[in-house]
Amino acid sequence: MNTSFVNAVTKSVDVNGTAFVYRQVGKTDGIPVVFLHHLTAVLEDWDPRVVDGLAAKHRVILFDNRGVGRSGGSTPKTVEAMAQDAVAFIRALDLSKVDLLGFSLGGFVAQVIAQQHPGLVRKIILAGTGPAGGEGKANVGPVLQDAFAKAAASNKHPKQFLFFTQTANGQAAAEDFLQRLKERTKDLDPPASNDTIQAQIAAIQAWGQGDATALGTVQHPVLVANGDHDVMVPSVKSFELARRLPNAQLSIFPDAGHGGIFQYHAAFVVQALTFLAQ
Repeated sequence: MNTSFVNAVTKSVDVNGTAFVYRQVGKTDGIPVVFLHHLTAVLEDWDPRVVDGLAAKHRVILFDNRGVGRSGGSTPKTVEAMAQDAVAFIRALDLSKVDLLGFSLGGFVAQVIAQQHPGLVRKIILAGTGPAGGEGKANVGPVLQDAFAKAAASNKHPKQFLFFTQTANGQAAAEDFLQRLKERTKDLDPPASNDTIQAQIAAIQAWGQGDATALGTVQHPVLVANGDHDVMVPSVKSFELARRLPNAQLSIFPDAGHGGIFQYHAAFVVQALTFLAQ
């Protein structure tokens, strides 16, 4: 392994006439793990410990989907269109088989890819996410507004309210996570634009009105992970996701929120590597 999260070179690939930016970390061969990111996120929002942890054994690919960060085009307003773009990006890299790690909104995208392009996918990790439809996800706008208001009032980062519990352990983990996000200091992605964020919120709201029945057709091995107190995608949705998927295993981290895989990054990496090796 000659790259890590902090020094991986940002590259670009043409995807049907649009430039998508991406980084590769870890091995240069084997089935890659393609990371699919959350609402508002760009390349810099991945936890270096999770990226490098998986990259110790795998080729890891991080990318900005359409309209996100430095990738061109306009962000779609549906999860299905985001999934189409992600598949087009994967094919533009001449990849015939991938593993997927979908976090939050990225988990929605991963579910659609698995359903619509089953032959492209080997295994799936779904973190801080849930199936289409149901209570909770359609309320993402008010949840975000509340977190941003609390962050402004307390001089904190919104992720301290959105990704972590408000306990001493949760907030200590939040501080550690935010410090890790500063480890890469050069060649940084710009923040997501307001247009991108609004499009992503529209996609999440539409997903919240969707139907998860087709999840029963997904035969891929799936690892579902979350914290036990997720305020963004209610933790009960992870239980529902694991119940609906025929070949799923579930991992719930204690005293943890939406960012449970970041708070418990060491344990999660071990679980993920074990799952991918099975």
